[in-house]
Amino acid sequence: MNARTTPQGELGAAISTAVVHMLAQRTGKGPTKAKTTLGENGVFIVLEDTLTKGERHLADAGESAAVLDIRRRWQRVMREEMTSRVEELTGRRVVGFMSDNHIDPDLAVEVFVLERAVEPGSP
Repeated sequence: MNARTTPQGELGAAISTAVVHMLAQRTGKGPTKAKTTLGENGVFIVLEDTLTKGERHLADAGESAAVLDIRRRWQRVMREEMTSRVEELTGRRVVGFMSDNHIDPDLAVEVFVLERAVEPGSP
């Protein structure tokens, strides 16, 4: 059995797909690769090839700071929607969200910290 056929693999794939679609709808281009790792109290997503042609052109022209600034603005705008979707998919409340981008190589990360799971038998 591989990671995609396990319940966690299916959940990770669903989260990756949701985030890629949100980015594509909002920015005009989604990442070409996404990998979600699930932890006990967190969701960690690594995205590759995220920049639009325009952002790549700006970065190549020495405007990386401007590209990173606009990406941070997109992350703030999409925070609530991404958080809601992760909560819906995991069935747990998100208590923290962090996001950042890197120009070369073209990478981004989305990190969702989940409320601690209630263990069976706990009050």
